[in-house]
Amino acid sequence: MLGLKLATDPRWVNIVESNIEEILSDHAWCEQKAATNAISIITINSEFQDLVTDLLAIAKEELDHFEMVHDMIKKKGLILARERKDEYVNELYKFMEKGGSRTNSLVERLLFSAMIEARSCERFKVLSQNIADKELAQFYHELMISEAGHYTTFLGYAKKYGVGIDVDKRWKEWIDFENSIIVKYGKRETVHG
Repeated sequence: MLGLKLATDPRWVNIVESNIEEILSDHAWCEQKAATNAISIITINSEFQDLVTDLLAIAKEELDHFEMVHDMIKKKGLILARERKDEYVNELYKFMEKGGSRTNSLVERLLFSAMIEARSCERFKVLSQNIADKELAQFYHELMISEAGHYTTFLGYAKKYGVGIDVDKRWKEWIDFENSIIVKYGKRETVHG
């Protein structure tokens, strides 16, 4: 469904389990950044009423997820660590075509967003199926479903508003690029690391 070429090695969960505080903190900040990203897209493309409506819902949901992760951190007696850079997302950002028409910029931002949601969804699935902590397994299963919905929303709007752009071809290029960089990741206790 997600179209990703390389699945996360389930042994990544062993790394995650060595530092639950780190994965939960990183995850919380991923949710915050996802909410901010949705609002940024709205700000630049406010004329698309349906996009604004759906991305507002995503932004609210991402903030709800941020709160859920923060609540889980508190429940486990942990502390939300400081926000840090996400090298995987930064590499994707550099791949985004800059300039061009407003339409091209919108499509690129939506595909960038869809890619992050797709990989996050895949990682949450791996966590839900392999983590020993049953509470976290259920937690990540529920979040996985939500992330899949976000992925399809972003991809759907790229296709809807990408008039004159071969969005399917460009999405394949995004998939190929993501495949070329993901091999470096899955070695740290972060969502994308």
